Amino acid sequence: MGKTAAGETAAQAPAKTSAKAPAGKKAAAPKKAAAKRTAAKTTTAKRTAAKTATAAPKAVKAAAKTPAAKAPARKPESRAAMIRRARRINRELAEMYPYAHPELDFTNPFELLVATVLSAQTTDLRVNQTTPALFALCPTPEDMAAMDPERLEELIRPAGFFRAKTKSLLGLSAALRDRFGGEVPGRLEDLVSLPGVGRKTANVVLGNAFGVPGITVDTHFGRLARRFGWTTQEDPEKVEADVAEIFPKSEWTMLSHRVVFHGRRVCHSRKPACGACPIAPLCPSYGEGETDPEKAKKLLKYEMGGQPGQRLRPPADYPGRPAAPLAAR
Repeated sequence: MGKTAAGETAAQAPAKTSAKAPAGKKAAAPKKAAAKRTAAKTTTAKRTAAKTATAAPKAVKAAAKTPAAKAPARKPESRAAMIRRARRINRELAEMYPYAHPELDFTNPFELLVATVLSAQTTDLRVNQTTPALFALCPTPEDMAAMDPERLEELIRPAGFFRAKTKSLLGLSAALRDRFGGEVPGRLEDLVSLPGVGRKTANVVLGNAFGVPGITVDTHFGRLARRFGWTTQEDPEKVEADVAEIFPKSEWTMLSHRVVFHGRRVCHSRKPACGACPIAPLCPSYGEGETDPEKAKKLLKYEMGGQPGQRLRPPADYPGRPAAPLAAR
């Protein structure tokens, strides 16, 4: 019995062990099973990584072909819609600046012509501070044509570029004396024939001294015409032609004043006061400048900012303060 039992025990040991493992070895089977599951997961992960690695270049290529998401583009505007918007801007500007006017001091066509020539590359304020002494000595073309060049240079020096401007003033004064009987002509073709007088200067004189409609394209007008979407041109004559097709001729002179007023007071070159602009909803360029209302208010100039205007002798209906003479500054 003992041997048989012993033999059976010895022969059946493996079977019994596999059927019923000792307590110390019971944890081995779960660990092996867990190891197998881990290995399977690792293999699956590797296969997934391999697929991802293979797919990555394809995704990069696809992304390169697909443009990045962009903000919704502004709906294209028809020409008819642009014209309606442009004319509404003009009406809004008329309400903002019912007192819009030429910002050069003058009492007759000759003074306006001279002041406009002097205004090139400087402010109307500086011209207005310079011309009182000039007009006191040279009230007529004959007087100015007879001026000593060096004396004239000294008188207009504050306006800048005084040598070139002296040459223009002497030349146009002599031409007025010799060709037009000392009178400023009221025709565009005659005005632009004078030394130093271009279309811009001629339109200023015609519109404000003779009541002939004209569009004055200075730096302010050109800048705003582009910002408003009225033109894409840079050349002043092309800007003038584009704008002339949008507005009736009767509006040209006052339109010029309103746009220039707005450019000097609100829609500045470097930092427009977008947040303080009443016509912002009509402007396709809104956002080029300061949009915060409080910060934008600090950018307003002249009467809009509670400061003096450019004229020493402004019109009676001007709401701001007159500028100070040159000697007081």
